[in-house]
Amino acid sequence: MPPTVPAQSASAPEGETHASPDAEPQIGLSIDVVHEAGDWPQLDALIVAVNAAADAVAAELNLSGCAACIALSSDEEVAKLNAAYRGKPTPTNVLSFSAPASDQQIRFLGDIGLAAETVAREAGEQGIPFVDHLQHLVVHGLLHLKGYDHQSPADAEVMEALEVRILATLGIADPYAGGELASS
Repeated sequence: MPPTVPAQSASAPEGETHASPDAEPQIGLSIDVVHEAGDWPQLDALIVAVNAAADAVAAELNLSGCAACIALSSDEEVAKLNAAYRGKPTPTNVLSFSAPASDQQIRFLGDIGLAAETVAREAGEQGIPFVDHLQHLVVHGLLHLKGYDHQSPADAEVMEALEVRILATLGIADPYAGGELASS
């Protein structure tokens, strides 16, 4: 997982809080979806799918008062980030950047970047719908923001079981049933 970098929400400029001190706590997980780059088909429908995946994660983990930003990007842009933060100058399907801990009423979890061309290519290679793979990667990225990882076999087993359970609520089949890791 890449090192923590300063995370910026698309809805709150640097230095602004997400909620006033006397505001009611937010329920669930608020997602800002930013179309940064890349050829993302049917953008409005994809934003709905991203939010549905985030809602499923929030329900499974009982998240309340949290927010994240998901950048729909391109292979080129994700490759730049992957090189800068992971030392790997190639695109990957999803990158997650956890935000530093905060005492704000709404906890900003971090940023997720998705690479359009890689997501499309992988969905085609796996013979699964593009939206299903996108939702899997959103779930995967959000779990990373919550501290889950797959560096060891035991950690991978925990994270993958959570992914499978969350994806089932979205009507998506187990992406690990074939024994291949479908996400980075």
